[in-house]
Amino acid sequence: MTTELTETPAGSAPPKVALPTWAQGAGFLTARRGALHACRARYGSVFELALPVFGSAVFIADPTMAKQLFTSGAKTINVQPNLGRVLGSGSMFGIEGAEHRRRRKLLTPPLHGKRIRTYEEIVEDEVRREIATWRTGERFASLDPMMRITLNVILRAVFGADGSDFDTLRELMPKLVAAGSRAATIPELPRPLRLVDPNVRLREHRVRYDRTIRRIIGDSRADPSLTDRDDILALMLQSTYDDGSVMTDDEIADELLTLLAAGHETTATTLAWAFERLQRHPAVLRDLTDEARGDGGELRHAVILETQRSRPVIDLAGRHVVADDLEIGPWHIPRGHNAIVAISLLHDDSDQFREPERFDPSRFIGTTLSAAWIPFGGGTRRCIGAAFATMEMDVTLRTVLREFDLRPTTARAEGLHSRGVASAPRFGGRITVDRR
Repeated sequence: MTTELTETPAGSAPPKVALPTWAQGAGFLTARRGALHACRARYGSVFELALPVFGSAVFIADPTMAKQLFTSGAKTINVQPNLGRVLGSGSMFGIEGAEHRRRRKLLTPPLHGKRIRTYEEIVEDEVRREIATWRTGERFASLDPMMRITLNVILRAVFGADGSDFDTLRELMPKLVAAGSRAATIPELPRPLRLVDPNVRLREHRVRYDRTIRRIIGDSRADPSLTDRDDILALMLQSTYDDGSVMTDDEIADELLTLLAAGHETTATTLAWAFERLQRHPAVLRDLTDEARGDGGELRHAVILETQRSRPVIDLAGRHVVADDLEIGPWHIPRGHNAIVAISLLHDDSDQFREPERFDPSRFIGTTLSAAWIPFGGGTRRCIGAAFATMEMDVTLRTVLREFDLRPTTARAEGLHSRGVASAPRFGGRITVDRR
C-alpha cells in the first residue's frame, strides 16, 4: 500500500490506532502479527501504536519508506535500544554513527567472501554428527536438532576448538538466548516478580558468560599459534582499525555474544520453518530432494528466500528518532518516537508478492530480490552475518536431504510461537524422516 505518498499532505502525523493503550499493548503482546495486519487494513501502511517497552511507535509497511528510514543518518535515528541492552553496550547493537561503521568494517571480512567457504566443512560435519542420531519413522521437532547444529557451528567457527570452556558455553548459550529474547521485549519487573523476570535471568547468565569468555580471550591472546588460526576470535584479536587501535576485551566479549546469540537462534528457527513448510508442499519437496542429490542449488536457495519471506523469524526492525523530527514519505515522526519497519507486513503485501499466502519458491527463481524482502533488516544495520547464515542453511538442507527422505504431511500448518524477539513454529517444526 503506497497511496499515502500521493494522498497525504506532507508533514502529516501518522494515524494513531484508536484503542486504549492497554488494549494496544495486549494485542501487540499476545497476537502481534495479527494485530499489525488489522492495523494496516484499517489505517494504511503507516500507523502509530502506544506500546509497553517500545513507547510511541510508528510502524512502516512500505518498502520505499522503509529504505528511507534505514538510510537516515545517525544524527536523525539510533538503533532501538533494547537489543543493545541485552547484547552489551560494546556490541554493534550498542554503538552508533562513525564508531558503528568502523566496527562493521573491521568485522565484515571473517563473515563474507572466500572466508565463508572455509566454514562449509564445519557445517556439514556438525549436520552429519547430529542426523546420525535421528530415528526413522518417528515424528520429532526439528527445531531442537537445528539449534544444536547452529550452536556447535558458530562455536567452532568463532573459537576453532573444543574444551571445558566451550562445553560451558554450549550449555549456557540456549539459556542466555532464551532469557535475552524475552528481556528485549519485557521491561524490568517489580521486585515481587523477580522469579519470573527474564531480565534477572539474563543478568545471571551474563555473569557466567563474561567469566568464561574472558578466560577464552586471555588464553587466545597468549596462544603462540594465534597468527596461524583462522577462527573469528583469532581474526578479531589480530585486526586493527585504520588508526592502528584494536578492540578492547569488553568490546570483543560483547561482539562474540552477538555472534553466538544472533548466529544461533535465528538460523536454526528458519531451518525449522523450512522443514515445516516443505513437508506441506510435496511437489516442492520432491524437486528440492532431486536437486540436493545432484549438483544444483538454485531451488534450494529459492526455498531459503521464500521461507524467510513467508515465515520471517524476526518481524520488526526498529530505530529511535533522536533528531527534532524525522520525515518519512509524507509523514512527520517527532523526537523520542520509535520508527519500526514491520517486516511481516511487507512480506505479506500482495502489492509486493503475488499471492503472498502461497509458499512458492519459484517467485525467487530468475528474478531480482524485491526491496520489500528484508529478513536481515536494511541499511548500515543489515545483519552482518547474513551471508554466513545463508551458507549454513544451504549446506544443512542439502546434507539432510541427501541422507533422508522427508515425509510429506497433510497436518495443519504450525502456527507462530513467540520466543520474545523471534517467532518459531508452534510445535518446533515437527517432521518424520526415512533414511535413504
